Amino acid sequence: MATQLALVLGDMHIPTRAVDLPEQFKNLLVPGKIHHVLCTGNVGSKKATEYLQRIAPNLHQVRGDFDKDANLPDFKVVQIGNFKIGLIHGHQVVPWGDTESLASKQRQLDVDILISGHTHQMHVSTVDGRCLINPGSATGAYSCISSDVQPSFILLTLQGNTSSIYVYRLKEDGELDVSKSSFDKLQNKKDQKSKPSEFE
Repeated sequence: MATQLALVLGDMHIPTRAVDLPEQFKNLLVPGKIHHVLCTGNVGSKKATEYLQRIAPNLHQVRGDFDKDANLPDFKVVQIGNFKIGLIHGHQVVPWGDTESLASKQRQLDVDILISGHTHQMHVSTVDGRCLINPGSATGAYSCISSDVQPSFILLTLQGNTSSIYVYRLKEDGELDVSKSSFDKLQNKKDQKSKPSEFE
């Protein structure tokens, strides 16, 4: 199967907490290259949602605690290639952002990768042979949880049983910082070890 490219983002809060995505991000996120958008919610406006729909043919979005669209689901499970991916906003998991609570939700949904948001803090880790991802806030929107929010998003490449995870963060000086890690679902299930990512 061909490599699938998925954009993972959320907590944009446009226009209430941010005017738009950073230009540096918009220059990278051009239509025709990305196959899926996996959005953790709190997009903020119809215009911002329409922008995401133009980026990729498949938009998968869940309802955030500030989303007004009652038709959005609280959670969603998406199959992309060999990967079963769960998508939640994250406000349903208490304490917010807690790794063990998220791992419990991941087991409940029976997914290889669980994507959540809400904390506005980018986080990638593996727990019990499965991957947890929080893309942070794509706009760097204000959060009541943390005063230190950097704009960030994640690109996933999914091929066979391996996913490459590219983290894009906008530093205070306007420079783009890109980090890479990988998740092999078969290898991690063999290892069954908890190990935090270098991106925490």
